[in-house]
Amino acid sequence: MKRLMDILLSLSALVVLSPLLLMAALAVVLDSGRPVMFRHLRVGLHGHEFGMFKFRSMVVNAAQIGPWHTADNDPRITRVGRFLRRSSIDELPQLFNVLLGDMSLVGPRPDVQAQRTLYTQADWQQRCSVRPGITGLAQALYRSECTLAQRLEADLRYTRDAGVWFDLKIMVWTLSRLSGKGSN
Repeated sequence: MKRLMDILLSLSALVVLSPLLLMAALAVVLDSGRPVMFRHLRVGLHGHEFGMFKFRSMVVNAAQIGPWHTADNDPRITRVGRFLRRSSIDELPQLFNVLLGDMSLVGPRPDVQAQRTLYTQADWQQRCSVRPGITGLAQALYRSECTLAQRLEADLRYTRDAGVWFDLKIMVWTLSRLSGKGSN
């Protein structure tokens, strides 16, 4: 049921949001050139890596000039990129990852391999026991303003309580948070 919901809602969202996706792509090109999309290796279900799609919000060579994470006022973030990140529009291409089966609409946000050292082996395995999501309980509760411990607790709670109704609640909570402060 969850996979069917992911597919139907992702397809619907892509159709409805297609004008916004086109405007975002045009804004990236006009602001900082090509490529429009960025494919970042992340860890998914059962620890398998996949390429997660995002609108490019940083300079083209960002990975070579800085760490895997961003900070407030990161100079690698472009002018348009700041808006895309604050509004979470940069995440919308992940709807394609949902259709491909790499991600779900709801689940723990996928980490990069370097973050594995931040977890115990048991916690890492539990996080990887479900498909990662475009949004998750941590994002719905805290947006980008949580500690690693809060994020882990929310991610592990999600793996224990995952279900269609819980996913729907998390989606509603996430949408209500989008009007607030965005991410870096």
